[in-house]
Amino acid sequence: MALFVQKYGGTSVGNTERIRRVAQRVIETQRAGHGVVVVVSAMSGVTDGLIKLAREVAPDPPERELDVLLATGEQTTIALLAMALHAAGARAVSLTGAQAGIVTDGVHTKAKIANITPKQVHRLLDDGAVVIVAGFQGQTMEGQITTLGRGGSDLTAIALAAAVNADLCQIFTDVDGVYTCDPRLVPDARKLDEISYEEMLEMASSGSKVMQSRSVEFAKKFGVRFEVRNSFNNNPGTMIVEETPSMESVVIRGISVEKNQAKVTVAGVPDRPGTAAAIFNALAEAHLVIDMIVQNVSAHGATDVSFTLNKDDLARAQATLEPVVARIGAAGMSAQDGIAKLSVVGIGMRSHSGIAAKLFDCLGQGGINIQMISTSEIKIAVVLDESRLAEATQRTHAYFGLNEGAYTV
Repeated sequence: MALFVQKYGGTSVGNTERIRRVAQRVIETQRAGHGVVVVVSAMSGVTDGLIKLAREVAPDPPERELDVLLATGEQTTIALLAMALHAAGARAVSLTGAQAGIVTDGVHTKAKIANITPKQVHRLLDDGAVVIVAGFQGQTMEGQITTLGRGGSDLTAIALAAAVNADLCQIFTDVDGVYTCDPRLVPDARKLDEISYEEMLEMASSGSKVMQSRSVEFAKKFGVRFEVRNSFNNNPGTMIVEETPSMESVVIRGISVEKNQAKVTVAGVPDRPGTAAAIFNALAEAHLVIDMIVQNVSAHGATDVSFTLNKDDLARAQATLEPVVARIGAAGMSAQDGIAKLSVVGIGMRSHSGIAAKLFDCLGQGGINIQMISTSEIKIAVVLDESRLAEATQRTHAYFGLNEGAYTV
């Protein structure tokens, strides 16, 4: 008997009819002789609705209380799914994140999983029950309710799969798998049969909405096999696997994009040891996630430092840095939103040159200006004006022939 962890996103459980459909899929898996642990998100729109309610009551709600509120979204879903399974003749038990043994650190709204002790999950599985776990949540050692941030149900599923030693983790969503690009931006994007952990991690961290990046990182670290597939049909999905030598022939596996970005520039930073540390230590203490960082060549004893982050964090970043700018003697600070990031990803970049030149040529031919550039072994990312993002993505996808599959040489 194999053990499956199945995660269903908000659209998959968006109404009672869809919850009943999920129940039938779970029952089919159990009747095939498998143990099943189900992780669910809140019904689509519920989390946003709860955040709206909170802000109507308090414009800046305490994060501890926000976590208590948001955790109710998933708890509603686990109860409804358990009821649907009982109605269909299956035995099912719903568990909150805390009841499933998920322990986190104490950073509210963006907690990290510290450990999982799934004793109750194993006991219920041994009794023949389907175990339904609330995604996106856990509790601290002191018993405080925490949430794991947007997309946290993916992380719950992957982490549980590792903790219970599952044979496969299936991430059910509203698309057939991982595509060469977002089909909403590029209608002729192609579904990938497989992708490596590293490529999936780069695409997720660069804006692909299929998976939360932390969950992919966790899967890679603990070797969790997982598949992304559609909950509304039985089509094969995309398998996320360990890298194999044959994969290096694929130079570009796909393109990911990230909107709602902002750029902050600290100008005239004194060129001396410790100034960059002062800037980024302050941001780290404010729990702000920074993406790209660029520092200009020093001239006349000063330099400019620019970085990008999510637009929603821009005001907090500016407020955090105002005293730092004065303390280190920088000339000033400026901010810009309305920008976006486009990334091309593929493990074949390690062994093939000239990809950056081709990307820059492609965008240059379209008159699309590049504001910032960042690279890794398997990714090239550029920041550009958000108003040109759709055009840039479509041009790049066509330029590298990704509508016919991954770009190979």
